[in-house]
Amino acid sequence: MSQPASTLASAPGPTDYETARLRMVDTQIRPVQVSDLRVLEAMRRLPRERFVGADRQAIAYMDQDVPLSGGRVLTEPRVIARLVQALVPHRGERALVVGAGTGYAACLLDALLVEVVALEQDEALAAQGQALLAELAPKVSYRVGPLAEGCADAGPYDMILIDGAVRAIPDALSGQLTAAGRIAGVLAVPGKVATAFLADAAPAGESAAGLRPRAQFDCATPLLPELAPAPAFRF
Repeated sequence: MSQPASTLASAPGPTDYETARLRMVDTQIRPVQVSDLRVLEAMRRLPRERFVGADRQAIAYMDQDVPLSGGRVLTEPRVIARLVQALVPHRGERALVVGAGTGYAACLLDALLVEVVALEQDEALAAQGQALLAELAPKVSYRVGPLAEGCADAGPYDMILIDGAVRAIPDALSGQLTAAGRIAGVLAVPGKVATAFLADAAPAGESAAGLRPRAQFDCATPLLPELAPAPAFRF
């Protein structure tokens, strides 16, 4: 008995990734108000299947987070597209990707002609990301170190993308922005729906952290384990 057409279409075969990329953009990215033609074109070209394990490549273009290792994921296509668009990247600007993982978001920003520093703490993911970016985006500077500390020696940055959800924006990151810098990511407050945010410099006295976060859209992006708060001690 032949499979239904919907089943065949949901998981592209190993040689159908180009079609899957086009379908992803047309059915997942454009319908959620992603109108930046540069982002759309970059996502049509970037081989997303290369950034996941061989056993996950068939689902690389589905509208979901794709598990990597160590509790990490390749962020859902529509979420990463909207976060990048919210940052409004300009050619020649400098960006830091926190939680770079295997490098997809860093590669996407590189395709937009942004100077990118990718920061990862998980050594196994970093090894994969360094190898991929050396091939696909050799201008990206890939660093290994604690995510909460950022990468001050390569800053300041015009934009910082946190590729994963956090409970709060790490304090160190705000100090690594230029005067007109901005940070995008996902804020996951316990008991509430996770919300993507864009934060920029707040007027003096408005925010103790020096940032003014603005909600963008709801999503279900998982927490970055490296930036999750330590469990509170209880008797």
